[in-house]
Amino acid sequence: MIVSSATLLVTALLFGGMTLYSFGFAAFVFTALPAETAGPLIRKAFPHFYLFVIAASLAAALGTGFLDVVSCVVMVLIAASAIFARQVLMPMINAATDAGETKRFKVLHGASVVITLAHIIASAAVLIRLAVA
Repeated sequence: MIVSSATLLVTALLFGGMTLYSFGFAAFVFTALPAETAGPLIRKAFPHFYLFVIAASLAAALGTGFLDVVSCVVMVLIAASAIFARQVLMPMINAATDAGETKRFKVLHGASVVITLAHIIASAAVLIRLAVA
């Protein structure tokens, strides 16, 4: 009971945190601040966002490992792809921005958006699986 409740809460935190960051914070920063201020702020915030996703998804994977193998695999995949996004994709995006490579930036940023949307959808699916179990 304690493991399932804690796992449900961690998964809900992951889902809510990713959703709020993606559709709330990032969007707000770009509408509230000038681009020359918003860009560097988002650049500094993203490593922390990915650490949150990695930590929360690994914590959820631990809990779901006792409850539901499919959910556990999904959480591990979220963590692994967040590590990739943080360690590989994000530096590539930053390098493209710094070099003024607009087209490359758009492609790489689009990939990061797709990954984050996949994380949100996947964590929602796990949340539903845990809630109905």
